[in-house]
Amino acid sequence: MKELLKNIPKFVFFTGKGGVGKTSMSCAISLALSKMNKKVLLISTDPASNLDEVLDTELGSTPSLINNTKNLFAMNINPVIAANEYKEKVVGPYRDLLPKEAINQMEEQLSGACSVEIAGFNEFSKYVGDDDIIKQYDHIILDTAPTGHTLRLLNLPSAWKDFIANNQTGSSCLGPVSGLVEQKILYEQVVDNLKDSSKTLLILVSRAEKLSLLEVSKASKELNEQGMKNQHLLINGVFKEDSSDEIAQAFYQKSKEALAVMPENLKNISSNEIGFYPQGVLGLESLCAVINNETMKEDMAELISFEEKINEALEDTMSWKDLLNDIQKDKSGLIMTMGKGGVGKTSIASLIAYELSSLGHKVTLSTTDPAAHLDYIKNNNTKDLIIEKIDPKYETQKHIKRVIKQNENKLSSDDMALLKEELNSPCIEEIAIFEAFASTVNKAKERFVVLDTAPTGHTLMLLDASNAYHKELSKNVKNENSDDLIQLIPLLKDKKFTKILLLALAEATPTHEAKALQEDLQRAGITPYAWVINRSFVLCKTSNTVLKHKALNEVKYINEIKNTLSKKVVISPWIKDEINNSATLKKLLH
Repeated sequence: MKELLKNIPKFVFFTGKGGVGKTSMSCAISLALSKMNKKVLLISTDPASNLDEVLDTELGSTPSLINNTKNLFAMNINPVIAANEYKEKVVGPYRDLLPKEAINQMEEQLSGACSVEIAGFNEFSKYVGDDDIIKQYDHIILDTAPTGHTLRLLNLPSAWKDFIANNQTGSSCLGPVSGLVEQKILYEQVVDNLKDSSKTLLILVSRAEKLSLLEVSKASKELNEQGMKNQHLLINGVFKEDSSDEIAQAFYQKSKEALAVMPENLKNISSNEIGFYPQGVLGLESLCAVINNETMKEDMAELISFEEKINEALEDTMSWKDLLNDIQKDKSGLIMTMGKGGVGKTSIASLIAYELSSLGHKVTLSTTDPAAHLDYIKNNNTKDLIIEKIDPKYETQKHIKRVIKQNENKLSSDDMALLKEELNSPCIEEIAIFEAFASTVNKAKERFVVLDTAPTGHTLMLLDASNAYHKELSKNVKNENSDDLIQLIPLLKDKKFTKILLLALAEATPTHEAKALQEDLQRAGITPYAWVINRSFVLCKTSNTVLKHKALNEVKYINEIKNTLSKKVVISPWIKDEINNSATLKKLLH
């Protein structure tokens, strides 16, 4: 860690999936630099930021000095609020000029992930692109880096042209950027700074888990392609307590094995390992422990009432048996597993499909995960289980070819060139997969269909908004999915037909990200059926004190979910096995 601190440039950006510890790591680095007499500004653009909690200081949208420090300042930029303010800036002038339906559609087009990303980028840009602000600090650190997706949007020349805002080809992604033409010079300065290795360091944060390392490997490649080449890897939560306890021993071995098969591109990046902190990293004392690679002292008094607290957390949760019995009563229907990356959507979807087929139902399991090898769940007991894999790249190319063909000879050569460029936007993939899902969903009228990775609430709203929906259908007229698309929205809103399971881990970020996803779906008129808390140590019978403290830390998030977010909550345990056969899959039931 000391070598990393010695060579840190002006700007530091942290990236990684939800729940890997970006906030705690960014706070630790920021505190360490401030203790080296550097004036530091730490910025979070996470809508569910817990920067206040970690730093034990109430923060706002302007820099505040952190309690008990001299040089550390921090602030929260809420991109959702920024996106709403930007939305009103764009839509407001048209409220008295256009019909209500048109205004509703404009608002929805500016309500998706792209708008939030761009709005967040817009807010922090002055801290990375405005020299008058930059010179006030020795280091500026961003808790959540702009994604490769955001940088790709900003690099599309068409994003700065009026065509995208006014075209009739179904644009749903680049509209927000087109309204920010006045920011073009500032954005270009920001992007230049991001790509300058002498000015910017990208810190990739991962858990010592195979899936987490694969995901950060993908982010590393994508951001490297966008020009952010100065990268460092922090592997968080490395458990090294080789104890005699069976669960602790298995946890240690699983981390060790994950690190042994780390993706090749990550092996070429400088890295540090951070220890396992079962109670999370909160407060300056724990941040100093991270900086100095020390073990935090555990409060053994908490373990006196361990069993009581665990039993209270498990009260009013459902068993998998009860949930599956509820689902199978309708004999058929659509089941969608939804949640952020790394929470186990594929495993839980596979479990549900396997169990329903074992109970005698006809089941189709559909996944878009290219790394999902699901043939292991097909055996003599699951003859009625069909597995379908939707290839996102293939579906995207098919969608692009169809849209181009349908607009040939209708648009000018310049507009056609811009359309082709727009179709290379990252958001097009979501629409393309959505079309593939539509034909699969229709099968759920006569059997169970389990979808691993479903369209977001924003996609559903966008296609359901009158004008956007009409435009999307016009692009698909007379293609094989037209009827399925027309029927899809009503089917997804049918509570008897569609059951959505939201997945989370019993940790702060995954829980709050799933909460935001639930609100997104509710805005689309869809209420999730149940929540699944995956990979929980609450159900692991361990005698290891470190893992007992981990279980106790999960309790508050389990209580939050069951008391405020869902009446139906199921918990699956952390298991030591790689899920590669039906026997290991069934261990998730216990």
